Amino acid sequence: MITTEQIDIILNKGTVEGPNGEKIGSASEVYLDDETGQPAWVTTKTGLFGSSETFVPLAEATLEGSVVHVPYSKSMIKDAPRVDEDGHISEQEQDELYSYYSIGTSSGGTGRSGTDTSRTAGTSGTTSGTTSGTTSGTTTTSGTSGNFADSNPGQHAPKVGHDTSGPTTDDAMTRSEEQLHVGKQSRESGRARLRKYVTTENVTKTVPVSHEEARIQREPITDANRDAAMDGPAISEEEHEVTLHAEEPVVDKKTVPVERVRLDTETVTDEATVSEDVSKEEIEMEGEGGSSGKDRRRRS
Repeated sequence: MITTEQIDIILNKGTVEGPNGEKIGSASEVYLDDETGQPAWVTTKTGLFGSSETFVPLAEATLEGSVVHVPYSKSMIKDAPRVDEDGHISEQEQDELYSYYSIGTSSGGTGRSGTDTSRTAGTSGTTSGTTSGTTSGTTTTSGTSGNFADSNPGQHAPKVGHDTSGPTTDDAMTRSEEQLHVGKQSRESGRARLRKYVTTENVTKTVPVSHEEARIQREPITDANRDAAMDGPAISEEEHEVTLHAEEPVVDKKTVPVERVRLDTETVTDEATVSEDVSKEEIEMEGEGGSSGKDRRRRS
């Protein structure tokens, strides 16, 4: 059984669930019985693009935390008779709702018969306005507290927004998204150094070399050489020796500087691809009427 002390919890962040934890929707408004002042109905939205609320009886409902548990499935609630969410339930609308949910007439309960129902804008459970007839109607409370609305059907309390996870807000929602900003920073990526070491390789060069060889030359006796030929014994044994010369390669190594080597840096520009997940909010309407779906516009 839902009590008036639990109305604030339902209106601020309440949700409606059916059997076995079936999620039906967020609680929007609570209607009070004029005679007892106890909660009689809760409204919730179950369809897409809709402007009217679906009424769910609280006669057999229980509250666990901020969740209103009702013994009706989502499909049944979704197909319930539609009543415009204007703060008033007529006698005919009440009859249709009671008949649909198979709830009988109660003399001191929800006020099934009598005048049109009106709603108040507070959460204290106190009703406003004057009802006529022998039986009382039903009063609804919205998410704000304070002043009461006139029970005159021609005057209605101003519309206010209501976040299911927080307090009452205005009539708009803010859609936010994350934006990816990529910067650059310099870091040490490595080191380079010059190292000198000695290697040995074989070098082959060809150079011309000369040498002397002995040859016998014979010349006849002439007046020019006769004196030299007649010098010495007439017959004798003798040896004559000639020294021969030959060139050979001589290897010499000399260290000479050949070049200067230094380290320098060069800036090379490449392209780096950055991939990161960003979150963004999407806003869509729920209900059974309307002409548009998700709002895909980005905030500038």
